[in-house]
Amino acid sequence: MVGFQKSAVVVLVSLIISLSINHSEQIQSSQGQTLIRIQHLLNNPSVLSTWNSSTDFCSLDPTSSVSVVCYQDTITQLHIIGNKGRSLLPRNFSMESFVTTLVSLPTLKVLTLSSLGLWGSLPGKIARLSYLEILNISSNFLYDTIPGELSSLSTLQSLALDDNMFAGELPHWLGSLPVLSVLSLRKNMFNGTLPDSLSNLENLRVLSLSHNYFRGEVPDFSRLTNLQVLDLEDNNFVGPFPLCLLALPSVTYLNVGSNKFTGMLFENQSCSGELKFVDLSFNLLTGHLPKCLHSKKTVISDGNCLETGDDQSQKPVSFCRNEALAVGVIPHMKNREGRSSKAAIIALGVIGGVVGGIALVTLIFLLVRKVSASKEIKKYPTRLILEDASTGYPSKLLQDASKVLQFHLPSSMFASALLFDDTISIETERMTLLCS
Repeated sequence: MVGFQKSAVVVLVSLIISLSINHSEQIQSSQGQTLIRIQHLLNNPSVLSTWNSSTDFCSLDPTSSVSVVCYQDTITQLHIIGNKGRSLLPRNFSMESFVTTLVSLPTLKVLTLSSLGLWGSLPGKIARLSYLEILNISSNFLYDTIPGELSSLSTLQSLALDDNMFAGELPHWLGSLPVLSVLSLRKNMFNGTLPDSLSNLENLRVLSLSHNYFRGEVPDFSRLTNLQVLDLEDNNFVGPFPLCLLALPSVTYLNVGSNKFTGMLFENQSCSGELKFVDLSFNLLTGHLPKCLHSKKTVISDGNCLETGDDQSQKPVSFCRNEALAVGVIPHMKNREGRSSKAAIIALGVIGGVVGGIALVTLIFLLVRKVSASKEIKKYPTRLILEDASTGYPSKLLQDASKVLQFHLPSSMFASALLFDDTISIETERMTLLCS
């Protein structure tokens, strides 16, 4: 009887192990098929050339371009980084189908899809990856707004959508992501004012919003005591520069260059002891550079009206006051090349798809890139693009590209004026209130 029981136990254990192995193999096979499908949808990029139906993906050696990480035989991390400067995927590519395939990997916690030529709107169903902690879809051609479904990702720690064509205002729900520590949206087409809810992100360490079209005053960030990097360069921010940004206890990198910040700086202004880089250049600041910045490694303050003893790098005080009173000052245009070039790539990709003239496309692209580097961005004839491309990419993509090529700022920008009081005490009081 005892021998029978032992035999039964052995059989039961063997059966459990066998079922576990079969289940694991089924999971691996299903995940492998999903990755092969992703490879095809990405038009078989060179960085995935070693993938095939017999690849053991959980055993792949990671490279700088591709990495698959598994935990207990399920994929938890997927990193695919294509060749920088890659053009759009073919016109039959569907971002909807791509994300539908992607969510077949429900245990993903880290997802990087960079420089792969992805284009279209980001479908909200990507939020079905409910365990996501890090999402990086930088250096592609994604447009429209950030889908509201991402607000359900309560574990999201890092969101990077740099170097795309996302547009619209930032949603208020971004300030409700409880553990968000990195928000990087550089080089897009976002506009409007920043939501006050961003000041609720007490875990935030990196806030990078440079090279967009944001305007208005900056919210009170004094509660962001963990913030290390704040990059607001090249937008249209106005109003008194919040001096408290210099004194955030953890900040190491602060860049507010190429905006329209006003107000007076003071020599006795306090600074964070962690600061290593500060860019205040090309604003409308007056007064003296704080002494606490003199010992920092890198401080850029050119293009203001500061009393620095260097007349060549600063403008007269009257200039800053007159500019602050002016209506419809066009933002500083340096560093806009990236976005206009991206739009040019899209428009030229359409033309290339219609006429098949690869050499001609390359030549026109080089010309457009050269022109877009100038201070004023030329207007391009978009009617030809839209008419000839009726059988090419979707009209939404063409319209976004044509808008960027023409580069018209919203009329509301030209209708609003900055209120600048000649009395320094009033201006100083406003800055004090912002930091209180």
